[in-house]
Amino acid sequence: MGTVREMLPGDIDAVMRIWLEANLSAHSFVPEEYWRSNLESVREAIASAEVYVADSGGRVLGFIGLDGGYIAGIFVSPESRGRGVGRQLLERAKARHARLELQVYAENPRARRFYEREGFSVLSEGADSGTGRAELVMAWARGEGDNDGNRAERQ
Repeated sequence: MGTVREMLPGDIDAVMRIWLEANLSAHSFVPEEYWRSNLESVREAIASAEVYVADSGGRVLGFIGLDGGYIAGIFVSPESRGRGVGRQLLERAKARHARLELQVYAENPRARRFYEREGFSVLSEGADSGTGRAELVMAWARGEGDNDGNRAERQ
């Protein structure tokens, strides 16, 4: 797996590559052009966000972007999925924040299962304003949804 550290300026190209690859593979129900057209705005947002990367020997395996207690996203490179990288990134966020909230597409059951295993629960359902696709608002609070009994499961 590696270590989790704060993102450095030199990580931005790897982070953006992972962001695009992960969105294209996990969200095939959203047109590819949507993701490509948002690359620059996401690059700018990442520059001012709280971002941690999973690093193995200087290679970025994934990252988590936070805006306070809001998880803007967890993105893991395709070759690193299912190896605990997402959990490792989420654990960093849980250590820094007593409550976390996020939005996940309803059509992404793998992500929803991951967050449920990690103690998140659905607060509400709605639609993403950018894509019009159904999404779920999920939240976790320290002490209320800790799900340490499922540590053997992998995302």
